[in-house]
Amino acid sequence: MNGDDEGMFVIFNEKTKRPIKIWLKGESDIEESCLEQAYNLSNLPFIYKWVSLMPDTHAGMGMPIGGVIATEGVIIPNAVGVDIGCGMVFASTNIPAEEIKTIETGNGNLVQAIIGDILRNIPLGFNHHKNPQNSFALDKALEELDKYENNPELLGQIDAGYYQIGTLGGGNHFIELQEDDE
Repeated sequence: MNGDDEGMFVIFNEKTKRPIKIWLKGESDIEESCLEQAYNLSNLPFIYKWVSLMPDTHAGMGMPIGGVIATEGVIIPNAVGVDIGCGMVFASTNIPAEEIKTIETGNGNLVQAIIGDILRNIPLGFNHHKNPQNSFALDKALEELDKYENNPELLGQIDAGYYQIGTLGGGNHFIELQEDDE
């Protein structure tokens, strides 16, 4: 195991056929069951180069959540996961960090007010919006239903999607505020 200052290390030993690259500070930061899943993946004959575990990794159903693999000649649906539509978005602002820490509002400083607004307005876990939200993508899908397979079960999911747009989900989903050197 090699450590570095960046918080990434590699496990490549008698339990692994391919290296496991892990973006955490140390092996003690990983659930034993998650590491066992990574060992199992590293021994599959079609793994390309290595197995990767991201900082949010934890045990899944055979494939660690936060685990990433590339394969040769096969596709593993379980490796794609149930949160295939999840992603990350970064929004840069020109707001000086010092200002949002020091400007006072009726709800504390501006950072506290922003966090309060997030907590009040963005449903998380299995919660959804009480009213449908606007969605160009869902509107377009409904307009072009003739291009899709006629599947009544999936049509209901489009309607449900209007209530899920802009929600956070649960598990390893999060919203964070960060400041950079600029």
